Amino acid sequence: MLYQWAAEVLKAYVPLEVEQLMELLEIPPSASMGDMAFPCFILAKQFKKAPQAAAKDIADAFSHPYVQAEAAGPYINLKFDRQHYGSLMMNELTTGNVPETGNGIKVVIDMSSPNIAKPFGIGHLRSTMIGAALYNMYKLAGYDVLSVNHLGDWGTQFGKQIAAYKRWGNDQALSENPIQESLQLYVRFHDEAVQDNTLEQEARDWFRKLEEGDEEARKLWAYFVEVSMKEFDRMYERLGVHFDYTLGESFYNDKMQAVVDTLKEQGLLEESDGALVVRLDEEGMPPCLIIKKDGTTIYPTRDLATAIYRHDVMQADRLLYVVGSEQRLHFGQVFTVLRRMGMAWADSCTHVPFGLMKFEGKKMSTRRGKIVVLEDVLDEAVARAMDIINEKNPELDNKQQVANAVGIGAIIFGDLKNNRVNEVDFSLEDALNFDGETGPYIQYTYARTQSVLAKGDALQAENDKAADMLASGDVLGDSGWELLKLLTKFPEQLQRGIRNNEPSALARYALDVAQSFNQFYNKERIVTDESSTRHARLRLTRLAGLSLTRTMHLLGLQTPDRM
Repeated sequence: MLYQWAAEVLKAYVPLEVEQLMELLEIPPSASMGDMAFPCFILAKQFKKAPQAAAKDIADAFSHPYVQAEAAGPYINLKFDRQHYGSLMMNELTTGNVPETGNGIKVVIDMSSPNIAKPFGIGHLRSTMIGAALYNMYKLAGYDVLSVNHLGDWGTQFGKQIAAYKRWGNDQALSENPIQESLQLYVRFHDEAVQDNTLEQEARDWFRKLEEGDEEARKLWAYFVEVSMKEFDRMYERLGVHFDYTLGESFYNDKMQAVVDTLKEQGLLEESDGALVVRLDEEGMPPCLIIKKDGTTIYPTRDLATAIYRHDVMQADRLLYVVGSEQRLHFGQVFTVLRRMGMAWADSCTHVPFGLMKFEGKKMSTRRGKIVVLEDVLDEAVARAMDIINEKNPELDNKQQVANAVGIGAIIFGDLKNNRVNEVDFSLEDALNFDGETGPYIQYTYARTQSVLAKGDALQAENDKAADMLASGDVLGDSGWELLKLLTKFPEQLQRGIRNNEPSALARYALDVAQSFNQFYNKERIVTDESSTRHARLRLTRLAGLSLTRTMHLLGLQTPDRM
């Protein structure tokens, strides 16, 4: 709001369009300097003056009933009348409307994508929650969004799984604990393969049988898929994540031959050591493997078929792939091959990479069995949250519900507050800190807003007419004015997050709002005896609470009213 208003005011004195002015406007380093700052460097050539002189000329000529302008070196600092613009901002915020910039553009988000027959580890958290947050963000901005869980339910790994089962499988152990026993078989395969060089060929043979429709291979594969989906669905329910489609790699089995045929027809396939590849030398990339020398398919084959299906059948305008940074080359190859095939829409395909997640300094590896099971971490987080509740507020209603919201929310926020491309070293103790940059800190701040509102409403019900007005320019105080300005920035932060596919833009914004409200809470008496001041400050408190709960819900966190 302030950017728009500042640009419209400056337009009368600066020969630039409103959109250009909005891009150039800055927030002064100190609140005492003003509310907005315009750098005059760009005007030096047009005005044929030094930026400092241009700023002084504009400030001297400036006249507006509700805005003051002051030259500060090469900058023009603008100060807004708090009574006039404060009322306008509160009224705008009360509507809660967010500009729908998506205009119905269809976006398909590939997210989560765990591998069948493996536990849902904490490493899967990143793709799942980054993808879920992006889904919510795009949807709020007016995009037509579809989420797809692209399960890893095909590939050579299943040849290894079946080979391991045939050698060492124990039906009773599998029945009692199918996921853990499947993992143990997978780990044993890799351990034994170091000494037994026949195992890898055995696995390739089983996968070839699977692709050819062998009855025994298909039956074992279907079993691993079934027990894994039960486990995954339970974890998604705890995380509050849902998908529009759950389509594993196997879904595209009957769609891959068409891709291979097209590549052949276009003369893009070449033989290399018995395999079929698309050479990408001109793009500075290694060849993209399409068919292995044993005749089986591989990831790029399936991802090419998947992208074409999502564009042609799902009618996607944009394709996002929320997949780890280690797959940069893979997606670079797939998107390049699509372009080579004449798919101009390949430019609308985007890999949304994220950094590795470690757990207390330790890297995880499925092959070595070093998996930190997410459910164990969730249980521990909820238990610790319950301990804190029992210590701080033992009489709290719905303690278990609040402990779930705080514990699970701490884990989700502990991930999303980080820039997604950064490596995350997850610490449960840090994530549950109520005084740090954490989910519990924001949840507690939200609960504080609700407590203040309850006290204010108990004193005297809000008078809507009085709430629409600010009695004087200082009614909110400096800290309240800064909080109010910050609340108006939500649409800007949402757009920034979408533009960069970066949920941390909203996570950091929620932290800023929480910190700003707590400064307001500590510096100003909100529930005062003076009616109009109390109404204005309670209204600001309500708007802060609404901002916190909306932002946190977009990130996948709950906000209990009491903690």
